[in-house]
Amino acid sequence: MIGCNIQRLFDIFFSGLALIILSPLLVPIAIILKFSGEGEVFFAQQRVGLNGKMFDLLKFATMLKDSPHIGTGTVTVKNDPRILPMGRFLRKSKINELPQLLNIFFGDMSIVGPRPQTLRCFEAFTDDVQRQIVKVRPGLSGIGSIIFRDEESLLHEANDPEIFYDTVITPYKGEVEKWYIDNKSLTNYFLIIFVTVWVVLIPGSAIIARVFPNLPPAPKELANI
Repeated sequence: MIGCNIQRLFDIFFSGLALIILSPLLVPIAIILKFSGEGEVFFAQQRVGLNGKMFDLLKFATMLKDSPHIGTGTVTVKNDPRILPMGRFLRKSKINELPQLLNIFFGDMSIVGPRPQTLRCFEAFTDDVQRQIVKVRPGLSGIGSIIFRDEESLLHEANDPEIFYDTVITPYKGEVEKWYIDNKSLTNYFLIIFVTVWVVLIPGSAIIARVFPNLPPAPKELANI
């Protein structure tokens, strides 16, 4: 419990500091989005959070308003036609995720944790994984987020993206999220932040395998990740 409280203090400090430092970037992006595309600045989507409570996860708007009801629904593939022109840059750079700093500051999320899932994707996990995931706050980044940082490309190459997501990606994602929960510590909290920054700067790096050598092995279909 003490460790959780300390992590929460770090979450508040880092998210608040980041919002202040990044405001010269975030404000112009918000203005550009307001006067381009469909005029939406933020996209709020219900995700499963701590203790199974649903919350509105915030992102910069990068897709058509009705995208969850078009095409592949909540599963997004590479070069998805629902993505708006500026949205491609925001998604590729992961800048579209930065509004979640507000989710972190107000307690819906942590900087580090399992990636928050839509109800449809959450229910694709086994019952055991579901029970484990809701024990902790979901994170802006985490083991699963780092490993599957190029998930859209994986889905793009699959014959049936939804089946591939449910039968290949979801089971392994569940295993690595369980690994994080079983090994949750302040040390791993800071290591994951470090690795996240590293792979953003060096996208092709395999540093996660060196920093966390005892992660569950990936299935053969995901050997390239």
